[in-house]
Amino acid sequence: MAVMKKKGNKGLPPISTASLPDVIFMILFFFMVSTTMRDQELLVRYKLPEATEVQKLEKKSLASYIHIGQPSLAMQAQFGTAPKIQLNDSYRTTKDILDFIAAERDKLNEADRASMTVVLKADANTKMGIVTEVKQELRRANALKISYAASKSLGY
Repeated sequence: MAVMKKKGNKGLPPISTASLPDVIFMILFFFMVSTTMRDQELLVRYKLPEATEVQKLEKKSLASYIHIGQPSLAMQAQFGTAPKIQLNDSYRTTKDILDFIAAERDKLNEADRASMTVVLKADANTKMGIVTEVKQELRRANALKISYAASKSLGY
């Protein structure tokens, strides 16, 4: 009988990296599809007031947001600590709300314009004077559907 000998010291074959770019692009594509981009950069900081009866918005695409609160820490050196109104990506005054509402209505379809909701996201410690001024300007702009953002509390 012939005896067969193993020749040489055979180790593990090298790992094939040919499919790695495909896997990387699949993961990249997945994250590009599944994430959403932020619409606005927040320039104010706020802690929402607590409420016991909270409802979610039905159509967030019909909502326009007005943020009211102290400027963020990076902006306090320039604007101080007094509450500011943020419309889109800049600080504005109450006089600019009419133009803001008109621009937001123009973005919507003609059928959806009557359903547009203005969401007020105001800090819990903001004085009611600035909120009342914003509401008066919204009334002048005929934006009568207003929602107040709040965080849910236990209610006890």
